[in-house]
Amino acid sequence: MASRKGLGDEGSAPVPHVLAVDDSPVDRAVIAGILRSSRFRVTAVESGKRALELLGTEPNVSMIITDYWMPEMTGYELLKKVKESSRLKEIPVVIMSSENVPTRINRCLEEGAEDFLLKPVRPADVSRLCSRVLR
Repeated sequence: MASRKGLGDEGSAPVPHVLAVDDSPVDRAVIAGILRSSRFRVTAVESGKRALELLGTEPNVSMIITDYWMPEMTGYELLKKVKESSRLKEIPVVIMSSENVPTRINRCLEEGAEDFLLKPVRPADVSRLCSRVLR
């Protein structure tokens, strides 16, 4: 009988890579910490522009979680650029904001955001989100 070692063995699946985008160093550290404690590989960057640069060189991003309000490029603009790209459009994008503005939330969801989280983001939000998005 042939050995199936390595085929679907526990622990052989690649660790999901999440790109966390937030201009606030504190918020970036919080979200990265929550994601890492949930066993994700995290790359944290400070801007939408930097996120797009990284996406150009890092093909294996499983999910993007981004703040809505950032200088230079908002999370909404980042979402639109990702969804317009034939290479990136399959990556789920989650928007975070400390402001609960229903029209903004709906606009992001209509544009293709996977979810919209209100800050402060809690570990329960992240585990619910990741179990739904990264399967």
